[in-house]
Amino acid sequence: MQLLDGKKTAEDIKNEIAAEVQSIKEAGGKVPHLAAVIVGTDGASLTYVGSKVRSCQQIGFDSTLVSLPEDITEEALLAKIKELNEDNDLDGYIVQLPLPKHIDEQKILMAIDPIKDVDGFHPTNFGKMALEMDTFIPATPFGIMQLLERYNIDTNGKHTVVIGRSHIVGRPMSILMSRKGNPGDSTVTLTHSRTKNIEEFTRKADIIITALGVPNYLKADMVKDGVVVIDVGITRVDDASHPKGYIITGDVDFDGVSKKASYITPVPGGVGPMTIAMLLKNTLLARQMRSAK
Repeated sequence: MQLLDGKKTAEDIKNEIAAEVQSIKEAGGKVPHLAAVIVGTDGASLTYVGSKVRSCQQIGFDSTLVSLPEDITEEALLAKIKELNEDNDLDGYIVQLPLPKHIDEQKILMAIDPIKDVDGFHPTNFGKMALEMDTFIPATPFGIMQLLERYNIDTNGKHTVVIGRSHIVGRPMSILMSRKGNPGDSTVTLTHSRTKNIEEFTRKADIIITALGVPNYLKADMVKDGVVVIDVGITRVDDASHPKGYIITGDVDFDGVSKKASYITPVPGGVGPMTIAMLLKNTLLARQMRSAK
């Protein structure tokens, strides 16, 4: 069994981006500029956005944090989105989800200019991805593809089972794993919470990508020997014995499944760090696309 070390791989990617940023600076060019919009004071969201800002500083990006009150109206948030769309100094931005219940997330995401949508959630970018055109790939799926590529995992003709059908991970992964090329060229089965006898699919899978959000869901008796396992799940589980009072757990029963897997991502330290690295890579791509115009 070999660990797919997302933490190390993400650092490698950040170093590569930092070198490109240095080249841009030396050529007298404008460095990439990423903004993050956060509404309210959700602890997990603040932590995540904070790590994005620190990563920007680490690699030499300009970054802006736009903090808005929890009770902001949908109209006021849309006005801020319009302002960011028209800001020529800004190459890309993200709106941290979830948003407060009184705001229509879909309406906000639709309002983002697709050429600045470095999260890759806008239908224009999602459609381009499905058609195998150059575009922004959602950061978590992009990170998974990079892990498979950089660890030279052969996906050609393999049976990939994706667990979970969210627009953020599951559905894009099913598209990406079936596209032409490597990683890709897989036969993909997309499963979800309504799939009956899911273990009948997982036991035949060469590659399993799970993004269900159910701690320790995938057990050793649900996989075959030699399987490649990508665990996207991340859930806080109460644990009185831990100093923080909780532990972070993935969808996979790691102790059991790792004994059968050829490759497996840990949680934490697997897919999570890759997500931020690929957001930075998308921002660099946005800068290059804008420069080429």
